[in-house]
Amino acid sequence: MRIGYNPHKDQLIPEDAFTHQVVIPVHIPQQDGYFQDSLKVLQRCLDSLIANSHSATFITVVNNGSDAITSQYLTDLAQQGNIHEVIHTAAIGKVNALLKGLVGHRHAWVTLSDSDVLFLPGWQQATEEVFTAFPQAGVVGIVPQYRMFLNHCSNVLFDLFGSNRLRFIPVQDPVSMEKFHQSIGWGPSNPTHGQFTLGLESTNGCKAYVGSGHFVATYKRALFQSIQSFTEYKMGGNSETYLDELAWRKNTWRLTTCANYAYHMGNVYESWMDEVKFNQPQSIPSSISAEFIANASPFSLFIKQKVFKSVLKNRQLKLLFYRFKGLSKGQASHY
Repeated sequence: MRIGYNPHKDQLIPEDAFTHQVVIPVHIPQQDGYFQDSLKVLQRCLDSLIANSHSATFITVVNNGSDAITSQYLTDLAQQGNIHEVIHTAAIGKVNALLKGLVGHRHAWVTLSDSDVLFLPGWQQATEEVFTAFPQAGVVGIVPQYRMFLNHCSNVLFDLFGSNRLRFIPVQDPVSMEKFHQSIGWGPSNPTHGQFTLGLESTNGCKAYVGSGHFVATYKRALFQSIQSFTEYKMGGNSETYLDELAWRKNTWRLTTCANYAYHMGNVYESWMDEVKFNQPQSIPSSISAEFIANASPFSLFIKQKVFKSVLKNRQLKLLFYRFKGLSKGQASHY
């Protein structure tokens, strides 16, 4: 039986003070083996995020089937007000957990991050500067990586093929770029990759690299207007392809800040992680609302993602493109 009239019926949800959401899925099913350091890594991740994010940031953590110790830690954080939302689920997979954290919110930007990211001071301001300088940006990463312009960025290369704004520029922080390369267990890198990468410069002098990884990146909320409801993989497979393709399906660009604003910690806690200092930033963005971004037309997708991408797979044409965009003959042949 229902008696009376629910006072919340037909009431609009009021605007809140947040402009930026961060969603972090967490899967720590045990405290030993591969996961023996994972809780400590997670704590360092969240400490760095809380310390280095402005007050208009809404932090969502999705507990993706973690054990009782981790679950209690996250519940305590939420009850203390250090994070804004914790969602407890069974082990539904990384991308499904991310999607669960996204729904029900409307903040203009959303950062999707792994739980082993160490956020550095200034990450948020630098991200928002790139979005402002490049209105066509749909995704902005904060960790420069080798040759990311070759992944899901053929629309950027097509759009700016004849523009002087698109060219190879010196890597600003080769040490951090190599640090990320080593952190995921890859072997020695090609030295040329750490010297130059493909970048853009805006009319006001802001620079960004073309391409972005997906272990931590910020998306325009409008990219999730139509959201996938389920992916069948726990991790890997084609699950993260969905996130990689969001930008070009809306004909927006994947970019990364030139400076490095986060470290990848992995599953082993190391002493250098304690040496990284945090600070509380003071910069709070002006009021911003989520925009609408239409899907790219089928013809545009065909030309940029099929035809042009196929052209650049030809080694000789790729070398010509590298030369055209500023690499010497020797650099292009070794890139």
